[in-house]
Amino acid sequence: MDLVSTHLVKKSDLGTYGNLFGGQLMKWLDISGASYAMQICDSPRVVTISIDRCEFKKPAKEGQIVKMYASVYEIGRTSITLRVEARSHNVYSGEQKIIVSTHIKFVRIDEEGNPIAISNEVRLRNPSLLRKE
Repeated sequence: MDLVSTHLVKKSDLGTYGNLFGGQLMKWLDISGASYAMQICDSPRVVTISIDRCEFKKPAKEGQIVKMYASVYEIGRTSITLRVEARSHNVYSGEQKIIVSTHIKFVRIDEEGNPIAISNEVRLRNPSLLRKE
């Protein structure tokens, strides 16, 4: 998986019990996934169409670093599905623990918001990930 972004958990990111608020983490996952999808698809126009089940495995606390990783799971005609993971990072040991992992699907769109095909160049770079259509 590729490192996509890094975030420092601040007080303003915390929920009631002092853990990273799940909604904030979902926002970071979506933004990280979208930027990675843009990079892979060679296009600034991608939109989120679905996020799979998210099961929060570990909490993140104030002052911790959270790193977002992504990899391509599948490429369709107009869509790309990514596996996206958030991991807490221990600065002393370098150890990372998965907080949550999920699949997020993005669709490439034109200027009017209509789905358009992912380029042949992208498909040729990733032949093993093409969905059988």
